[in-house]
Amino acid sequence: MSVIGIDLGSREVKIAVMHNGSIIHKRKISTMSFYRDYCTFDGKLTVDLKKLNIGKIDTAISTGYGRNNTDLNTFKAINEIKAHAYGAIHQTNLMDFILLDVGGQDVKVIKIEKGIVTDLELNEKCAASCGRYLENMAGVLEIPLDELMRYSKDPIELNSTCAVFSESELIGKIAEGITLERLCAGVNYSLYKRLKPLLTKFKGRRLVLSGGVAHNTALIEYLSNDYEEIILPDDPQFNGAIGCCYYGERMILK
Repeated sequence: MSVIGIDLGSREVKIAVMHNGSIIHKRKISTMSFYRDYCTFDGKLTVDLKKLNIGKIDTAISTGYGRNNTDLNTFKAINEIKAHAYGAIHQTNLMDFILLDVGGQDVKVIKIEKGIVTDLELNEKCAASCGRYLENMAGVLEIPLDELMRYSKDPIELNSTCAVFSESELIGKIAEGITLERLCAGVNYSLYKRLKPLLTKFKGRRLVLSGGVAHNTALIEYLSNDYEEIILPDDPQFNGAIGCCYYGERMILK
C-alpha cells in the first residue's frame, strides 16, 4: 500500500511517499516549478506522477499554503494543523508534546495530548516571525542562511516588530560597526522574541520543531531555556507531507 502526501508551501512544495508505514521517497520542488513543470490544468490541477518519477499510488493527500486555492485532482485535502500533528506523531512516536512549526510565511503552535490536538495558536499575518524574515536578513548581511542561523552569543538588540523596518534597523547596526557574529545573533534572538508570546500559553516540558527554521541552532539554544526537551525530527521540512501520508494510510486501514 502506497500513499503520496504533498505539502503545498509558499516557497517550496514538499512531496513524500509512504509504503507500508515507511517513507520511501522525499522531494522538494520550488512552488513555481511544481505548478509549471509537473501540473496541468483542466478545471483542476492534475499532478503528473510520471514526471515526478512516482509509481503506483493507492491514495493521495494534500495540505499546505496552497490547499485552499489550489484544487489538486484526485487528491484529498486536509488542513495544515492535522497534517503537521500527524507528521510529528509519526516522526517522533510521541503522543504528548507541543509542536512549533515555523514556515516561510506562517507559524503554528499546536498542543497535542494523547495524540489529539487540544489547542493551537497561529500567526499568518506578519512575516517577522517566519522563515522569510531570516532569508531577508541573511540577504542584507550578504551571508548564506545556514551561516546566519549558527550565531547565538551576545546578540545585538533589534527592536523593530516589522520585517521591513527590521532591515533598515539592521543596516543601521552595520553602519555602527557591530560585528557580523553579534548581528546574526541579534537576528536569531529577535525571531525568538517574536515566537515566545505564541508559546507562553502552552504548558509542557517537550517541544517538537518542524519547518525549515527547525534547523536554526541558535533558536534551539534559546528555546532550550524554556523547555526541558527540544526534539528535532529527522525530516522537519517534510513534516506536513509525511503527516499527509500518515493520515492517508490510517484512512485506508479504517
